[in-house]
Order: sequence, then structure tokens, then C-alpha cells
Amino acid sequence: MNQREKHEPAETAALIINPDELGKPRGYSNGVKARGAVLAIAGQVGWDREQRMVSDDFAAQFDQALANLVTVVRAAGGSPEHLIQMRLYVTDKSEYASQLKAVGEAYRKHMQRHYPAMTLVEVKGLLEDRAKIEIEGLAVIPDGSD
Repeated sequence: MNQREKHEPAETAALIINPDELGKPRGYSNGVKARGAVLAIAGQVGWDREQRMVSDDFAAQFDQALANLVTVVRAAGGSPEHLIQMRLYVTDKSEYASQLKAVGEAYRKHMQRHYPAMTLVEVKGLLEDRAKIEIEGLAVIPDGSD
């Protein structure tokens, strides 16, 4: 049996899909079904307005990369809960795992308790040499939010 949970704002027409057969996900949702204008968000790294890396610390880069992602969503007329999917590319999954507490704090700062469908992949490298994480996303902005 599929477990379907209504997403907070009714105007998003989004449903979180977490089938019981997959167990309870921690920190993500298995699926999100939504209706509205689709916004594809390019990979965001932990750099500032001048495209300078904010730090060599993983958690600080995560915080900035997620802030950059949310900035794109807001510029399109949406908000963090309109994100339906995120892909995180990390250069060292053990560094990610070792900083989960700080990563979780940064996540909640930008996303509260909204958990889109997510994938985390360890990669050999990213285009920006100092980047330790890159986050790309997909959002569905409710019709009429322009």
C-alpha cells in the first residue's frame, strides 16, 4: 500500500509518495508528485556572488550551495517547499558523513523539514576545483506564482 502525505501548502498540489514497502526514508522522500511550472536548477556550488568559494569546509560549502539553489527558486517566484527533487554530488562521501550534524543544521536553515526526492552521488571531481559539493534541483512552482 502506498503512503501518500499531502504537502504543507495546498496550492502546490504536491503529494509526497513514500510507499510502505520501502520503509520510512530519513532525510528525503522517495517520490513527489506535483503540478505547476517546472523549474530546472543548474548545479550550485558553495561560492558567493563574486563566484569565490566561501570556504574549504564541507559544511560551509553545503550551506552556501543550498542557499544558492533556494535563491534560484525564489527568483522564479517559488519557495523551498516547491523543490521536488535534489541531486547532491560530493567529492568525498565520508567527509559528508562526518559532518552530518552541521549539514543537517544548514539544511533545516534553508529547507526547514521539507524533504524532496533526493540522490547523493560521490564523484571523482567537480568543474570548480575547490568545490566539494554541487547541488542541482527541480522545482514545481504553482500556477499563478509568477
